[in-house]
Amino acid sequence: MQIDLEEKHSQVQCFFEPQGIAVIGASQHSEKIGYQVIKNLQEGGTFPLPHLKGFSGRIFPVNPKADQVLGLRCYSKITEIPERVDLAIICVPARLVTQAIQDCAQKKVKGVSIISAGFGEAGTEGKKLQEGFLEIAKRAGMRIVGPNCLGIIYPPRHLNASFAPFLPLSGKVAFISQSGALLDSVIDWSVKENYGFSAMISYGNKCDLDAPDFIAWAAKDPYTKAIALYIEGLNDGRYFLEIAKKVTPIKPIVALKAGKSAVGRKAVGSHTGSLAGSYQIYKGVFRQSGVIMADTLTEMFDMAKTLAYQPLAKGNRVAIVTNGGGNGVMCADYCEELGIELPNLPPELIEKLDKSGRMHPAWSRGNPLDLVGDAGSERYEIALEAVMSSGVYDGVIVIQTLQTMTKPLRNAGILVEMQKKYKKPVIGAFMGGVITEAGTKYLEKQGIPNYNDLNRAAKAMWALIEYGRYLRRRKV
Repeated sequence: MQIDLEEKHSQVQCFFEPQGIAVIGASQHSEKIGYQVIKNLQEGGTFPLPHLKGFSGRIFPVNPKADQVLGLRCYSKITEIPERVDLAIICVPARLVTQAIQDCAQKKVKGVSIISAGFGEAGTEGKKLQEGFLEIAKRAGMRIVGPNCLGIIYPPRHLNASFAPFLPLSGKVAFISQSGALLDSVIDWSVKENYGFSAMISYGNKCDLDAPDFIAWAAKDPYTKAIALYIEGLNDGRYFLEIAKKVTPIKPIVALKAGKSAVGRKAVGSHTGSLAGSYQIYKGVFRQSGVIMADTLTEMFDMAKTLAYQPLAKGNRVAIVTNGGGNGVMCADYCEELGIELPNLPPELIEKLDKSGRMHPAWSRGNPLDLVGDAGSERYEIALEAVMSSGVYDGVIVIQTLQTMTKPLRNAGILVEMQKKYKKPVIGAFMGGVITEAGTKYLEKQGIPNYNDLNRAAKAMWALIEYGRYLRRRKV
């Protein structure tokens, strides 16, 4: 199968950088989706948040029963709009969608996002409707997202072409989700956690465009460094495999597959009309194509963020530096479960640290490297310099527990300095809350992920090791 990623990217670019957008089903009533979509396009969201900004292109409401919506002139049909329309967002009842698609074809619209539900997920009649308007779109050369989807969100262009509550912060992770409601919740969570996205895509019933099409688009998107994927089922497993094989050498993909159990697979069918398929088959497809599998949402976003911001580990050997012995032990346990090696400190490194005159007499002289609870910033700096300059270690997990003499912000600065100097992956585990917040915020701002849970920290490092290993295998 010959796949041109540049061509795939250009086919769906109209959904991310349109010049003109028509909203078919625009409404004057604030509780209607057609109102919320217009407001989102104008202001970036329906809730007042400081980072929000509206779409800079043209917005054309379409509703034969209204003269204007939110101060914009309203058109009876999309064909009456005198200007170019690249993207149409359809919010009308299911029975009216086919006519709307015919009008879009006449207008020569490039892409259509169908938010309306009541199609493939709703039984035989819905499936017939879906097949009918898809045939119209194919003849016209239009691409469709949905139906039964939330829409497209592209923070780099302040584009909230959805009925999601607001734009997320800009970041480097593209999130592709078959579930729109899940995407809604993630947006709300992400702003609180300061987690940024390059794009958020809800593709619903995938009557036309499916997850692989958006993965191919993300591969060439300059703002995306890693791809997170929530998936229930695929239309064409081989197509996914071929696309993923093309994309994973360029950008990492982390996937969470829903419908593992018999009950879950049944629920998938009624949710988006998908065939969930065997979880073992999906595991095999992901493994063949280099997709990293996550077991939970938290794990998926942790790994995607780490892969987007951190350099890859060149090997499997990690040092743990901590000021709390128990925390180091727990982290070591998690690393061993994941197959991460924790090589002992070389004798020359132990001697170097002993002779520094800065270490506590009771420091561990092992890996985990326990600095002891009264460790100040200088001790962290000496230890990190030693392990990161050593050829024995490919990365480091740095644990900080809060003691009276701990300086979280200064310690965070040391981590950033060492990472810039040695270009090795660093994962922070600054554990605590109020007092450590300044340090953790600084780490995140500088691209070093921090986790208050040692298992999450170990899994994040594992992702850097696993993806690095995959790329090395590809080169052999």
